[in-house]
Amino acid sequence: MPINRTEAEALIQEQVVNTIFQDAPKQSVFLSMARKLPNMTSKQTRIPVLDMLPMAYWVNGDTGHKQTSQQAWDNVYLTAAELAVIVPIPEAVLDDASFDIIGEVTPRINEAIGQRVDSATIFGVNRPSEWQNDIITLARQAGNNVPGGITYDTLLGADGLFSKIESSGRMATGLIASMQTRAALRGLKDNDGRPLFKTDMQGATPYALDGVSMQFPLNGSFDTSVAQMVAGDFSQAVYSIRQDVTVKILDQATIVDPESKQVLYSLAQQDMIAIRVVFRMGWALPNPATRMDENRLAVPFAYIEASTPYTTQKVTLTVKDNQKEPAAIEGATINVNGSRKKTGVDGTAEFNLRAGNYPAKISKSGYTTQHATLTVAASAVTQTITLPVST
Repeated sequence: MPINRTEAEALIQEQVVNTIFQDAPKQSVFLSMARKLPNMTSKQTRIPVLDMLPMAYWVNGDTGHKQTSQQAWDNVYLTAAELAVIVPIPEAVLDDASFDIIGEVTPRINEAIGQRVDSATIFGVNRPSEWQNDIITLARQAGNNVPGGITYDTLLGADGLFSKIESSGRMATGLIASMQTRAALRGLKDNDGRPLFKTDMQGATPYALDGVSMQFPLNGSFDTSVAQMVAGDFSQAVYSIRQDVTVKILDQATIVDPESKQVLYSLAQQDMIAIRVVFRMGWALPNPATRMDENRLAVPFAYIEASTPYTTQKVTLTVKDNQKEPAAIEGATINVNGSRKKTGVDGTAEFNLRAGNYPAKISKSGYTTQHATLTVAASAVTQTITLPVST
């Protein structure tokens, strides 16, 4: 809908002050914490990622043979997805307004872009189909979801938030939490009932855990139905911009409803202009192999679950060979849109996924790599995948 005279009435009437009293726009938390790569020069960028580490061997005796080793790389792709919006404004409204409406609208559109980026990358809300799984989904598949609310043990205990990240060979560099979590942190007490929260009566209190700073998104992106706090090594999350935020003023275009294909506005005929804002970016969690996670199964992110865990469906994949009597394949790698697991002795691996469609890649040395699409709805999914022996 366009900005009409009623919605802009406060700007058209006589003003008492020369500024509009409003909250300052909030930007993207993810973009401020993740690592920015050089801008993309095409829709897709390929990142070579260490997939296999070389091994060293002791030489047995003076005449022992030195053994050989191997190192391998995998490809991770960043694919640019587009965020865009068009805001129509009648020219008469612009003429009668004593404020720069375009100058006031543009920062709010930028704020909306930041909110969409955070929601998609962290929580998977309206995640573009070109992107890999969001941080919450990646952490969930690695078992990095921590129940029990905000307590000392769930945060800093042996199997708590930080411990989950450290088990991957990484260290937490940042924390994101809901505004409600601030009160929970202030209420933390030790076993003797003494508050753990430290304040300085002479200045603002910075929120941090174990020396790691914490941010509380104010752009409306934090989904409290999914998590109370998200922690991780944000240097491992990378993004690249294909097209920075661009603003274009249209005055001759025809605006069509994307679903009904009906013409909504003819700008020239109706004496209107429209602000068109476009932003394109891609992101990924490459997750290279480390000495503590040579199979790249761990994820350097973890989260404290909401009081009521969000609903997922169990997805059980069984990998077998293509022999006359198919046998289970142990140690096959299943990559479900960035979430990696290896099959057990019975050839199965389990994922916990929200509703949606997920591309899967199944591979093992000596077999022909296969691709599949997993469709998750309102019930558990069981699927068998045949991995042919390489010839």
